[in-house]
Amino acid sequence: MDHAPLAERMRPRELDEVVGQEHLVGPDGILRKALASGMLPSMILWGPPGVGKTTLARLIAERLKRPFHTLSAISSGVKDVREVIAKAGGAGLFSTSAILFIDEIHRFSKAQQDSLLGAVEQGTITLIGATTENPSFEVIGALLSRCQVYTLEPLTEDLLLALLERAMQEDAQLKGRTIHLQETAALMRASGGDARRLLNTFELCIKAAGPGEVTITDDLVKEVVQGPAARYDKQGEQHYDIVSAFIKSLRGSDPHAAVYWLARMVEGGEDPLFIARRMVILASEDIGNANPNALLMATTSMQAAQLIGWPESRIILSQCAIYLATSPKSNSSYLAIGKAQQLVHETGDLPVPLHLRNAPTKLMKDIGYGKGYGYSHEGQGNFLEQEFLPEALSGTAIYEPGNNPREKEHAALLRRLWGDRYTQD
Repeated sequence: MDHAPLAERMRPRELDEVVGQEHLVGPDGILRKALASGMLPSMILWGPPGVGKTTLARLIAERLKRPFHTLSAISSGVKDVREVIAKAGGAGLFSTSAILFIDEIHRFSKAQQDSLLGAVEQGTITLIGATTENPSFEVIGALLSRCQVYTLEPLTEDLLLALLERAMQEDAQLKGRTIHLQETAALMRASGGDARRLLNTFELCIKAAGPGEVTITDDLVKEVVQGPAARYDKQGEQHYDIVSAFIKSLRGSDPHAAVYWLARMVEGGEDPLFIARRMVILASEDIGNANPNALLMATTSMQAAQLIGWPESRIILSQCAIYLATSPKSNSSYLAIGKAQQLVHETGDLPVPLHLRNAPTKLMKDIGYGKGYGYSHEGQGNFLEQEFLPEALSGTAIYEPGNNPREKEHAALLRRLWGDRYTQD
């Protein structure tokens, strides 16, 4: 343990050492009561990184003296799950009621999650899944219905500071040193509420300061965090910077850069569905009707990533990124909805023209609802010229076709149908 990182050296050895999560492990906490009764349900621990999900799972197994096995959803497949379940039904290390802990269970595909159902229902294993994502969306309903969901709350700054004070007082390598916490703002920002990252960053700062008395300042933290040892932080600033670079590379039609930034996210452990969702948004916002198939491609890629699971779905994401980067670009749909919303804000609830209103009753027809509406399909080319906007907005152009082959066709069609009615300002 002497060479273990500070976060590992400070990992709680019993429930009373767990920081925060009073609603779960405090004197009246629901998990503490479950442990006291010995009746432990399968569960999903949902919370941000570094708040104690893995630690809680280990402490539960130790308290109940049950065999404990872990799988990572990043590297494990259905075969690994079935092997553990098979062993759990026997004797020895994997005896009945063994606890199976699956980290990042949201990364399991539907098929992988399905493989757990029978063992969980029969009690062959007690499942503890950990996730940073909302289990309502990321865990299949059949598995979710067989588990209790316990939410772990983010650690407050006061709790994190208390953790630092405890580390300085109790850790064998730190308690003999004089350490001053002169400034902590940068340290808190660098941790992103992650206790593990906080302690390891704190230790890096102490090592960077050298032997003797240490004063922790914001400048020292920034120097350490911004150095080569800085890692991809899924909750922090670098997360947003890399996602931004990825999206801008797609928008800028550079597949080389797009795949590079995709690889940075893949290697950093980013949620593949987060990446896929961002590509779905971009397909509509930045490509739109210049290539409508882009939205289909992005949506299908997201569904395929959910079906296939990790790590194979990285290939699907790469294919989609290259397709989007090499597609013609248009933001006309994005601009159109923005302009329309602005008009709504400026003009309020303008009345619907009478001829466009629904007229399900005789009274409504008698007062003019629907009167004068022309059924477009009765016109030549399935078109009849009539007013579709509120009177106050008549002739207001909202959609401006982009300068690409497909939307030039849109522009020609609109000119043929509407003439100069919707001339752009």
